[in-house]
Amino acid sequence: MRGAAIAILGLAGVSVVTARAEAPKAPAAAPRAADEAELSGAQALGKRIFEDVNLSEPRGMSCASCHDPQKGFQGNNNSIIAGIAAGAKPNAFGARKTPTLMYKSFSPPFGFHKVAEDGKEKVVAKGGQFWDGRASGFADQAIGPLLDPNEMNNPSIEAVVEKIKDGPYADMAIALYGPGFFDKPREAATKLMAALEAFQSSPRFAPFSSKFDDVLRGAATFTPAEARGFALFKDPKKGNCLACHAGKDESKKPEDWLFTDFTYDSFGVPRNAAIPANADPTNFDLGLCKRPEIEKLAPKEVDVKSLCGAFKVPTLRNVAATGPYYHNGAIASLRDAVAFYFTRDTHPRRWYPSLPTGEVDKFNDLPGAYKANVNASEAPYDRKPGQKPRAGDREIDALVAFLKTLTDKGVR
Repeated sequence: MRGAAIAILGLAGVSVVTARAEAPKAPAAAPRAADEAELSGAQALGKRIFEDVNLSEPRGMSCASCHDPQKGFQGNNNSIIAGIAAGAKPNAFGARKTPTLMYKSFSPPFGFHKVAEDGKEKVVAKGGQFWDGRASGFADQAIGPLLDPNEMNNPSIEAVVEKIKDGPYADMAIALYGPGFFDKPREAATKLMAALEAFQSSPRFAPFSSKFDDVLRGAATFTPAEARGFALFKDPKKGNCLACHAGKDESKKPEDWLFTDFTYDSFGVPRNAAIPANADPTNFDLGLCKRPEIEKLAPKEVDVKSLCGAFKVPTLRNVAATGPYYHNGAIASLRDAVAFYFTRDTHPRRWYPSLPTGEVDKFNDLPGAYKANVNASEAPYDRKPGQKPRAGDREIDALVAFLKTLTDKGVR
């Protein structure tokens, strides 16, 4: 119907005297919504795509269904399983916790990099999108959920383009890219995904508006508890959090405090029995070592098996609003997530089930062959059962108080 309307408009430009056809003009851009005023044309189009509940099969689910702006651009589409998103189809669920999209535009493309650590050089995986880095950027990342049978369930990217072509904001795309934009669906898909990437790279996803940012700018001060928590966060013999959740201690620029180094680590998180796929006791989500083409991407000095159980280190910005925690959503509260960090090795019975022998089934979400990959050398993981944790309850409370300062305005 839309194509017919455009054809009629084209015929209206034919001169009766000369019968000379004029080139059809692209329609004017659709009126902007109030919350689109500061966005570029591509970003505004990307926003419409992001919010479109018609882009699932069956219809009713959008990108925003699992990436709610008020929840730090994460959520679960009203799933009955905390942290694990429901798909468009009945009884369809994801297998990992929905990650926040905030500050993800700072992530470099996936690759292996040489770094110096304790005076030695080693190669580490870094960057990409998703928990396993399998997408290089937001444009590639968006295609995954759109086509995943357990998420938005479209049969093809061409089907997605057709829905947008027949939708209420098609004129925005035509105004931006020109007449005939939808004639080549594959090329159109590339530009539509680029528009979605432009939106997700806008300041809306990286506002740097938290109390922590205000403290950096000199516009606020920490409470005593928050200040103690920040000191613990940076202390290499206590929290040692900067080892992965990086920031430049000498910098007052919010952009230097992304609270992730975009690397990968294995934490030995407890198994989440609520994930439907985990009803099969032989099912294990091995993360980085099972991402597509990892064998080809890894340099010869990297044993791919050593990557099993490793997941991308998430940003801690908005962490108080983006629970449950870790890649499988196994830990519900922020305080428990911090307590797990400190007591995983000193009090393992608190976190893991027991085997029939009475022994603790530690790191029970990994098969035995890969339990050795779990980080057990850096503080605070360098402790044994019965030893004192690197932080006690009051220190854990202070660290949680600090982490709450990382919540951006408008996120709850």
